[in-house]
Amino acid sequence: MKKNILISVLCMFLWQGAFAGTEQTNAFFSKADAFFKKHVKNGLVDYKAIKQNPTELNALVSQISTMKLSEQKGNTHKAFYINSYNILVIKGIVNNLPTKSPLDIAGFFDKKKYKVAGEMMILNDVENKKIRAIYNDARIHFVLVCAAKGCPKIVPYAYKPATLDRQLEERTKVTLNDSTFIRVKANANTVLVSEIFKWYKQDFVTGGKSIVDYVNQYRKTKISTSYKQDYYPYNWQLNIQ
Repeated sequence: MKKNILISVLCMFLWQGAFAGTEQTNAFFSKADAFFKKHVKNGLVDYKAIKQNPTELNALVSQISTMKLSEQKGNTHKAFYINSYNILVIKGIVNNLPTKSPLDIAGFFDKKKYKVAGEMMILNDVENKKIRAIYNDARIHFVLVCAAKGCPKIVPYAYKPATLDRQLEERTKVTLNDSTFIRVKANANTVLVSEIFKWYKQDFVTGGKSIVDYVNQYRKTKISTSYKQDYYPYNWQLNIQ
């Protein structure tokens, strides 16, 4: 009898903990969504307005630091780390205004540490250890935004667990059909792609695919596989409104 009571009590505490965790993550996604809606337009961020009133940003950064995630990896984790990366990038820029580029800020990606779900980590850790290493999904490169105009455009909404796959698919299609991101030079039988494809080449050429093969999966107008593929210089100018 006592054993059954103990089991029931334990189950109740576990359920309460899971429920509290779900409430916490739901609140984060909701507030992140409102934040992006307010401060992002046409792929640009209103850093100056955020700096003038950083209350919402600081609240999100605080939520990111104390977030309690279950051990089971899935869309909640994936969406949390994607949004966290984009929010912490904005935090890093706001803390260092005025600036013309994230590269003008020493250690922006590889030195400055943030507390993320109880762990101290740099932005590169969030991207490489918490997302790339776990999920093996090249589409994440079209939703992680490093505060530069060369990045895929940041969107005015949060990525959410229930809609994450659809959102990743949509942003990948939009980006790879953008003529400023994938630059087809038909007269020269050449296609120029972002240096993202060079830096993370191993993510795009799995299964014997070429970079053009990967891009063509999402293109309305396919690129000839006979075209020469090269890279255009990355634009590190700040994506500021």
